[in-house]
Amino acid sequence: MDTQLNAALSAYFTAHPWIVLIIIWSIIWKLIALWKASKNDHLVIFIILAFLNTIGIAEIVYLAYLYIKEKKQTQNI
Repeated sequence: MDTQLNAALSAYFTAHPWIVLIIIWSIIWKLIALWKASKNDHLVIFIILAFLNTIGIAEIVYLAYLYIKEKKQTQNI
């Protein structure tokens, strides 16, 4: 059974390599956003991002928000 499942998954990912790219893309953005959320003590955002799978969209929005917020703070100094 495991051999058949492994062969089927291998064949599927070979035929659809873009799925692997989407998975890698999502993992990278998720890890960056989770790291930033934990660093900034944003527990609610951390929990939402940890359980919400959006192919990196929510993570990118959060990171853009942080970037804009930090940029405004440095301009006000």
